[in-house]
Amino acid sequence: MDGGAQYNPRTVEEVFRDFKGRRAGMIKALTSDVEEFYQQCDPEKENLCLYGFPSEQWEVNLPAEEVPPELPEPALGINFARDGMQEKDWLSLVAVHSDAWLLSVAFYFGARFGFDKADRKRLFNMINDLPTVFEVVTGAAKKQQKEKLSVPNNSGNKSKSNSKAEHGSDSQGKFSKPQPKDEEEGLDEEDEDEHGETLCGACGENYASDEFWICCDICEKWFHGKCVKITPARAEHIKQYKCPTCSGSNKRARP
Repeated sequence: MDGGAQYNPRTVEEVFRDFKGRRAGMIKALTSDVEEFYQQCDPEKENLCLYGFPSEQWEVNLPAEEVPPELPEPALGINFARDGMQEKDWLSLVAVHSDAWLLSVAFYFGARFGFDKADRKRLFNMINDLPTVFEVVTGAAKKQQKEKLSVPNNSGNKSKSNSKAEHGSDSQGKFSKPQPKDEEEGLDEEDEDEHGETLCGACGENYASDEFWICCDICEKWFHGKCVKITPARAEHIKQYKCPTCSGSNKRARP
C-alpha cells in the first residue's frame, strides 16, 4: 500500500509516531467514519483489508500483490463476515485484528532496524499506554475511565452527572467550550483531576480542557468536536446529539 510502504521509521519515537498515525486512521474508520467503512466492505467484492496510514488516514483495499509484502498485511476478507453477524460484533472483530496488525507493523520496523531488548520494551510500553482499537471501538476504554473517576466520588451516578456538568458549559451539559481565563483558573485543577484520562471516542486521545468536546446522548461517549466535525456554534443548536456510530446504526435499523 502506498500509504505505508515508502515510509520507514528507524527510531523508537518514529516507530511509535507511525503506530499512532495508523491507529488513529483505523479508529476513525471504525467510529466517526463507520458509515463509509461499512459501505466499502461489500461482501460481494473480493478479499478486502483495512489499512491505516501514518497520516491518520484509512483505506479498504485488496491485499498487496507482491510476495512477501513490503509490510505485514492486515486481516484478509473482513468484508465477508459483515452481513453474517451483528454490526457491533463485526466491528469488534475488525478492531481486534487491527490491533494485531498495528503491533506486527511496529515490531516489524523494530526487527528490521535492529532494536535491542531495551528499545523493544520501551516501544511496547509506549504502545501499551494507549487504549487498544478494540477498547476504543467497544467503549471499554471509556468504561475503564468512568470506573476510575467514580472511585473518589463513591457513586457512579455522581461521577456521570459531574462529567456532563464539567465538560459542558450549557444547561444541558452535553458539550464543552474553553472557559474565560478568570473563570477557568478555579476549575483547572479539578477539571484535570476528574477528566484528565477521558478519551475521545473517535481518536482515542485524552481529554484536554482547552479543546471543544461533545457528548453523544445515546452512547454517552465524548468526542473532540474536530473529530466529528461539530463546531461550538453548531452544537448550540443541537438538542440531542448522536455520534456517527449511533446515527449510522439507527439508519441501517430502519426497514
